[in-house]
Amino acid sequence: MDAQKLKAARAQRRRFRVRKNIYGTPDQPRLSVFRSNLHIYAQLVDDLNGVTLAAAGSTAKAAGLKHGGNVAAASEVGRLIAAKAKEKGITRAAFDRGSYRFHGRVAALAQAATAAGLVCTGAAPVHKHKDAAPPADAKAAKGGKGEAKKGEGKPKGDGKKPGGDKK
Repeated sequence: MDAQKLKAARAQRRRFRVRKNIYGTPDQPRLSVFRSNLHIYAQLVDDLNGVTLAAAGSTAKAAGLKHGGNVAAASEVGRLIAAKAKEKGITRAAFDRGSYRFHGRVAALAQAATAAGLVCTGAAPVHKHKDAAPPADAKAAKGGKGEAKKGEGKPKGDGKKPGGDKK
């Protein structure tokens, strides 16, 4: 099979797997995302009636973007779709990432929409950096591992080497 056909077939399987649990209603429409190399688009879809309620994209003049294929553009599209949803009285949406991972531009769009007032049910919170120091009581909560001083605790043995007495 051609490599591009195989790639498209895998993407279609991912899209179907994601979509089988997401259904848009008039109260909570599906926030569908399409990402190309140059632009990103989002639309609120009512699957019950088969209607698109609102749409936004990085190509729109209202977005005012110089480049549409970056995280900043995705954030702007997320804010635009949230503003259009507010005008229609929509406060919640089921996030449909399609065949894309929830990462980069797709995550930025969902998080910007959530920050602007459109609660996306599939949008995960922003991850903390690995450099952030753990809370002071984190070690105590784990059972105090690593806090025992040398010489404390139960003894390892009686000091004799295994193998018995040698004469």
